[in-house]
Amino acid sequence: MDLLNTLVDKGLRRELPTREEALAVLATSDDELLDVVAAAGKVRRQWFGRRVKLNYLVNLKSGLCPEDCSYCSQRLGSKAEILKYTWLKPEEATQAAAAGVAGGAKRVCLVASGRGPTDRDVDRVGKTIEAIKEGNEGVEVCACLGLLSDGQAERLRDAGADAYNHNLNTSEATYGEITKTHTYADRVDTVQKAHAAGLSACSGLIAGMGESDEDLIDVVYALRELDADSVPVNFLIPFEGTPLAKEWNLTPQRALRILAMVRFVCPDVEVRIAGGREVHLRTMQPLALHLANSIFLGDYLTSEGQAGQADLDMIADAGFEVEGAGTTTLPAHRSEVTAAAVAAAPAGGVCGSGSGAAPAAAGCGSACGGCSGHDAAPAQADAGEVRSDLVAVRRRGAGTDLAPNA
Repeated sequence: MDLLNTLVDKGLRRELPTREEALAVLATSDDELLDVVAAAGKVRRQWFGRRVKLNYLVNLKSGLCPEDCSYCSQRLGSKAEILKYTWLKPEEATQAAAAGVAGGAKRVCLVASGRGPTDRDVDRVGKTIEAIKEGNEGVEVCACLGLLSDGQAERLRDAGADAYNHNLNTSEATYGEITKTHTYADRVDTVQKAHAAGLSACSGLIAGMGESDEDLIDVVYALRELDADSVPVNFLIPFEGTPLAKEWNLTPQRALRILAMVRFVCPDVEVRIAGGREVHLRTMQPLALHLANSIFLGDYLTSEGQAGQADLDMIADAGFEVEGAGTTTLPAHRSEVTAAAVAAAPAGGVCGSGSGAAPAAAGCGSACGGCSGHDAAPAQADAGEVRSDLVAVRRRGAGTDLAPNA
């Protein structure tokens, strides 16, 4: 197919596809799906080989968020029966993080619900970061706390944070339909603050909220322009008790086409399969490893994920390998820019290798793994109906007395 040959050539040169080419990927038929995966897989292997980076989420503070993000189980007015608890102590968070690291996770993502942190919250998270790094040599830490005020990103960096996550989630044109308590511009501002402080930018999207193909292209092109180092791709799981509880719009084939499009548009960044992969990709998860080079291990924020050992077995069976702590994730041309940015940040911020960093949601909606619950599902749900049988609320790990799933 001429389209795929063109996209592979552009991906190997880090050249941006046209919008028409990206839209054409989403419009391919199921008969063409394996050809699409094979083509995007060539780009993935060029920049990341067969390595898979493992990430582990720790929900520091769960539920009771004042923001109204329609996709989120922790939102204002949510009736989802999730775990609700206030801040974990640094030692509790460190214990939870250690389970993920023991399972092979290279990065720990610290997430807290809420519009954004107070200065006291930043101090609290800073102590947690220090404790995690002290107990787990070489581990990366990404913070995800919502909207940042001036100076907070610098304090997180000084405490040892390596990255900051704040997801763009959807297109600017449709953002107001999903959230009304903050704006798209708020997201941009927060991640630009993190990027200027020398933190690696982690920002992605949520697919399956009823958006059009054009919306998906808009959000992914915005992430490319904003130069995020890591792009988590979440697939909405409609949580009973949230406004999007009846939005079941994805199939495994659709999810794979979205991941392929993201890889073609963002060829040399960490593309991470995040919340919802177990429900929407199901038995086709191994194919997604040919497109993405990063996944979350075990459970998510408010929902259960695939067992950690099952993730490891899937990676090995598909012929991939877990990325080791001593391996640099990003290609040299990107990691060198990031290192230079960190070195320059204390002198007044950085510009990055593009035009800043990608924005993301306030509160729990900013989480790199999303809030959406999910469980391994044998069948596709019908659009327009609530499917609580496909959603497994997290009842173990952080905030409980039960061992985490890592």
